[in-house]
Amino acid sequence: MSGSTRPVAKPRPVYLNLIAIRLPFPGFVSFLHRFSGAVMFLVGIPVLLWAVQSSVASPARFDEFKALVAHPLAKLVVLGLVWAYVHHLLAGVRHLALDLHVGTDLKAARHSSTVVFVVALALTAIVGIRLW
Repeated sequence: MSGSTRPVAKPRPVYLNLIAIRLPFPGFVSFLHRFSGAVMFLVGIPVLLWAVQSSVASPARFDEFKALVAHPLAKLVVLGLVWAYVHHLLAGVRHLALDLHVGTDLKAARHSSTVVFVVALALTAIVGIRLW
């Protein structure tokens, strides 16, 4: 092994600077898919379970629940959860298609990620308009 050292073209980073890394748009949509799944798991499920429990406990608790959900901040949280659900669903279908080797070339992957992003925002906006 003497004399078989390879020259290093550039030094490897000691840490990953996530702010300096520029993801391509399909990578960004994939990151949002993971983020939306985490939001639904950590926030959506507890809120949904609490909402169901409050709404079936008694008529008075249901009225309290309706009053709370009518607050603009609560509507904003619901709208965020709606976006998380819609984006996660659409991006999941996109990932399933990619797993089946459909749309794996660069142009199709960019197009499908743009479609997922725009449709998720559009459907969330429609729900937001209906919510307010």
